[in-house]
Amino acid sequence: MDIYMQKALELAAAAAEEGEVPVGAVVVKKTTGEIIGTGRNMRETAKNALAHAEIIAIDEACRTLGGWRLPECAIYITLEPCPMCCGAIINSRIDDVYFGAYDFKSGSAGSVQNIFSLPYNHFPNVMGGIMEEECSGMLKSFFKELRIKKKLDLPK
Repeated sequence: MDIYMQKALELAAAAAEEGEVPVGAVVVKKTTGEIIGTGRNMRETAKNALAHAEIIAIDEACRTLGGWRLPECAIYITLEPCPMCCGAIINSRIDDVYFGAYDFKSGSAGSVQNIFSLPYNHFPNVMGGIMEEECSGMLKSFFKELRIKKKLDLPK
């Protein structure tokens, strides 16, 4: 489990280097252990509200498997998914969701709400707090640096 979250953290770090909020995601075919989709946050770069790490990883996994259903798959995400990403997880039929940091502002896998507990047609297994310290530390560091840069850009 940690090797997949480590890969998601590497993707999050790449996002941060591009000035994006550091979120990474990987989709794994559970029967083989193969990573079939990866994504990192690219909203600023792509100038697209849909360019979340999970959406990109799910899209790649669907293309890899050649269909919209992702049976026997798990997704590893550095940050608790938002409502849109929870919807994509439900719609792609991913079995297991593992995330690192909790998101108390827009997390929809238990923090603000739990979309996965609503009466939809698919109920993935969810586990949060995987490598939580590393995942939340990367986010805290990113936002701290961002605040410092904004202060330095202010007129004196």
